[in-house]
Amino acid sequence: MALKPTIYKFRIALTDMNQDYYDSLNLTIAQHPSESDDRMMARVLAFCLNAQPDLQFTKGLSSIEEPDIWLKSLDDQIQLWIEAGEPDPERIKKATRLAKQVKVYTFNTKSDVWWKQNQAKFVQLKAEVVRFDNAGIQDFSKMIARTLDIGVMLSGNSAYISADDSQCEVSWEILQE
Repeated sequence: MALKPTIYKFRIALTDMNQDYYDSLNLTIAQHPSESDDRMMARVLAFCLNAQPDLQFTKGLSSIEEPDIWLKSLDDQIQLWIEAGEPDPERIKKATRLAKQVKVYTFNTKSDVWWKQNQAKFVQLKAEVVRFDNAGIQDFSKMIARTLDIGVMLSGNSAYISADDSQCEVSWEILQE
């Protein structure tokens, strides 16, 4: 019998100082049984960084043909393809053919090794690559609850995240624009 995903509900008060964008997001997120808490929270933060109407989570790990997050136009064209983790450059190459814009958000302790091994391949691709601070993502993961109300303020290259009884900062660095 296959394990079922765990469902989380996030209510996010988003303040994006970089883009003058303010929103209240109600997100329902399915965490695949093989997905780590860190990866799920990296997906949530990637969603916040790209928040706009019609942005949505996909089946993610349950479907190899879809990214983690995407934005589609009314005529079903993929406007934005977002991956979390350390994807294979061939997957991103395919994504750049399917979508107008591609972004990769890497977050774990091995992301610097992954980047060194794949940087030459990524330079040839029209994709933005961003590395989240792993310690910040781990702090964000400690806030997980099945229902979570958080405030996320984006300013510069940092996200300031607060919940009822905890807060953290996740910074990031752009590896490729």
